[in-house]
Amino acid sequence: MQVKKALLASALLVSAPTVWAEDLLQIYQAAVKQDPVYAAATAAHRATQEKVPEGRAALLPNVNLSANTTWNEIDTQYRGSTSLPFPAGMRKYNSNGYTVMLDQPIVRMQNYAQYAQAKQQAAAGDAQLTDAQQNLVLRVAQAYFDYLLAQDGVNLAEAQKKAIAEQLEIAKKSFEVGTSTITDTNEAQARFDLINAQEIAAQQDLAVKRQQLVSLTGQLPGELLPLSAQFAAKSEEPASVDAWLQDAMAGNPQLRAQQANVEIARQEVKKSQAGHLPTLDLVASYSDNGAGNSTFGVGTDTTAKTVGLQLNIPLYAGGGISARAREAVAGEDQARANLEGTRRQVELNVKQSFLDTQSSLLRVKALEQALVSAQSALDSNKLGFQVGVRTSADVLNAQQQYYSARHDLQAARYQWILADLRLRAAAGKLGQADLARVNGYLGKS
Repeated sequence: MQVKKALLASALLVSAPTVWAEDLLQIYQAAVKQDPVYAAATAAHRATQEKVPEGRAALLPNVNLSANTTWNEIDTQYRGSTSLPFPAGMRKYNSNGYTVMLDQPIVRMQNYAQYAQAKQQAAAGDAQLTDAQQNLVLRVAQAYFDYLLAQDGVNLAEAQKKAIAEQLEIAKKSFEVGTSTITDTNEAQARFDLINAQEIAAQQDLAVKRQQLVSLTGQLPGELLPLSAQFAAKSEEPASVDAWLQDAMAGNPQLRAQQANVEIARQEVKKSQAGHLPTLDLVASYSDNGAGNSTFGVGTDTTAKTVGLQLNIPLYAGGGISARAREAVAGEDQARANLEGTRRQVELNVKQSFLDTQSSLLRVKALEQALVSAQSALDSNKLGFQVGVRTSADVLNAQQQYYSARHDLQAARYQWILADLRLRAAAGKLGQADLARVNGYLGKS
């Protein structure tokens, strides 16, 4: 008992405040606000959304203002004749001015390709955020049910310990009155010592699973709602793997991100090849300059306005443009290969998750029947022990089988729930609504 209390106390030694979250949705809502992995994903998404205005800016006018002010000290002396109308000597004056320049791209094919790239980068960012949201749902559900399974392990260890203690007491009394041998007592004592060790391990596992929830939410969880006693696993629609594959090919966020990456690479090829093409810009400027006592001995004010077209024709750049174009083509080939690899992985994940849901459901049904049989076997062995046709070891073995069946059944139920969520994630359909549906499976025991 002291070891148990120490393990529970160590689980509370964190600086985060306690939140009495009771269900899966509350844990998820806390994780949305506090999980650093999801926070990083949302920040990355905000960054990718700025690619669109950045790309659009290359198509819009570029206007610059420059200004200057200068103090001048000029000493002028003329050689030879002194009858020139321009005064000689030292002149000190200030000159200043400003210039406004406008540059509007008219024909710059690389800029159009860059803008198309930016829109695809934003689309890839949207898909990556969706993937991060689905991943958070899965991580929260996994941590939640890992905690429940660990809690079940503690509860079952305590119940089994109590049952073994009762059997140990019966064996001791039977030995004292001579109706059983010391072997029964030793067997019960060995089982009791073993369950003590298992209870300590279960408490330690529970403390670890609690910390996993803390890492998601930044807060200590309270008592979490277990599966409802009325919970029953059932087949989910659609029942065909082909339907799930069709959804995945259209909606899987990882696949959509890779498709956007292929388009980004294709536009990179266009942008690189556009380095060979002429560019045409509209340029205009307005300047206003003034000077005090200038070279001619009088002040001046000058304004200038210009407008025109500027054509630039690239002739030779040392082969760099062609090299960059070949590099971009190789990058597009790489992106297409990555897309195919992602498509195959998504197909594998869908099929595997679909099979997991089917096999988990069958396992749940089988273990439900196994638990009924284990309960009947335990009852029969207890009765047989009372009438002298079963030994204490038989009862202990039946107890072990019963509690193992209970633990395996709960683990199979959690596995079915998680397999269903993973299948929906692979198809790109997982969202908070699915978490709310799973939350409906929970309830007071």
